[in-house]
Amino acid sequence: METNLARTLGFGALILACVVTCPAAGINDDVASRLSDVPRPWKETPRRPSFAEISATLRFWSEKHPDKFTFETRGKTKEGLPIFLARITDKAVRDDDKQVALITATHSGAERTGTTSIMHFAEWLLGNSAEAVETRRKQIVLLMPVVNPWGYETAESNANSQGIDPYSGQRGKAWDLATLTLKEPAKSPEIVALQSVFDEFKPDVQWDMHGVPLRWNGHQVVESCGTAYSNYSLRPWDWRVTEAMIAEARKAGYGIDRGEADTQRLFFGPDMPPLADRLWMGRPFFYTAMYGYARYHTLLGTCEVGYEESGVARLRGLMRTGNRVWDGEKIAGYPVNVMKSLVGQWVMASGHNAAERRRSRVELWQRQGTFTMGVLYPQTDCRIGVALALTAKGAKLLEGDPKKFVANLATLPNCNAAAIQAFLEAGPETKIYFEPADRAPENRALDAALAIRLRIPYRNPKLCDLRLNGQLLPASASDGFQRWYGDGYTQVQINIPLEKARQSDLLVVTCAYAPDVRREYGWRPPTKIKEYLK
Repeated sequence: METNLARTLGFGALILACVVTCPAAGINDDVASRLSDVPRPWKETPRRPSFAEISATLRFWSEKHPDKFTFETRGKTKEGLPIFLARITDKAVRDDDKQVALITATHSGAERTGTTSIMHFAEWLLGNSAEAVETRRKQIVLLMPVVNPWGYETAESNANSQGIDPYSGQRGKAWDLATLTLKEPAKSPEIVALQSVFDEFKPDVQWDMHGVPLRWNGHQVVESCGTAYSNYSLRPWDWRVTEAMIAEARKAGYGIDRGEADTQRLFFGPDMPPLADRLWMGRPFFYTAMYGYARYHTLLGTCEVGYEESGVARLRGLMRTGNRVWDGEKIAGYPVNVMKSLVGQWVMASGHNAAERRRSRVELWQRQGTFTMGVLYPQTDCRIGVALALTAKGAKLLEGDPKKFVANLATLPNCNAAAIQAFLEAGPETKIYFEPADRAPENRALDAALAIRLRIPYRNPKLCDLRLNGQLLPASASDGFQRWYGDGYTQVQINIPLEKARQSDLLVVTCAYAPDVRREYGWRPPTKIKEYLK
């Protein structure tokens, strides 16, 4: 019969006929037996909180924990639903030396595990563990668990009722990037609310939680950390932050995908369409979270959450990053204070506490594109020279020829040009290399404290001669230099207070040091080769 069927109906029809007419016999029994060992979480009712339950819980926490929890309405959807902002911190500790972390769920429309992971995280943060207590003392943690309440409760949609996705902002199309303003703010009150939080708190870090709708229990997504699959620009600039979060997830028993690292692919570029099949699927876009980066140099990243316990573990790892002293730094906090760099030397935000450094960071970040930075070149062991023009007046004094540069410095108030000339003439360098500014320099004075960071590649060098504009520098955390060893370098930071920065057009740092070990250069051929060549 099977042969006749095959001849008349074809092989595919034979297969279909067998499925319809043949008894299951032992095959289906075997499958059923094996599947009997597989749990069926989707048969259970999902724990999917309503927006009303979340709202009531926030009110409950504010009443139960008045010493550490507050919440407010930051905006309303077009339909009048409130967009909440919660704040967790130890109110008995002054805020001026705390880090500010913003945790959001911008796809809390359909991706409810982003929301539920934040609610679980809030419970942990309100708890009595030593790490939660430390975090409340050292940080202000801002939570926006439901950025899109209409999408969360009404339509299970990542977009709002106007079709605007608060997460992607229509991949930048909702924004005027030249001014960093929304083109039609009335259509995206959710983004307006988030933007207002960025503008008020200027957070040091913002992390966005994503996931699945919880349509059924066990609904899953590949858990990832740091990267957005659709947008490789939406990621923290330091992979060590991501790895610290992944380490906590692994301790809790969860594996985390690393995107392009795990798939072993390079990033796409404008000249690479012919190679698209061999490159990472993400493309560079401007997403809403990047507003915080563009305005305030906020560190940002994302997580996909399949299991809330894993999401909480990763957020704990993020909090630990803000609580500790970062590699190479002297004070605790998130790695957000490098404002400009040139071949290993940095312009840094500066201040006595976190609030002052945040103020410095915001001002410097907006101005750094107008600065011109230069280094003594070719770079030479035992010597570092850095020049930084802060204003249009300072930029006019820049000159690549060392002799002409010194002549220009003679016109700079409170500058010992002779000392700089002596330093330059003592070395073998041939020029001062300047990296052009990205934008035209400004005439107004800088309104922020700042620091210039030198990194010397020795553990304990002697600082023989360290000067700012030719003047010897004293050791000082406010108006002078600090030094410490970290991340393989002796870090030397020249601190320039607000009053001095306001009066400065051009800053020139010269540093001569004696290494604590002797390092040789070059390579010697074997003795037999030398003799042979003779």
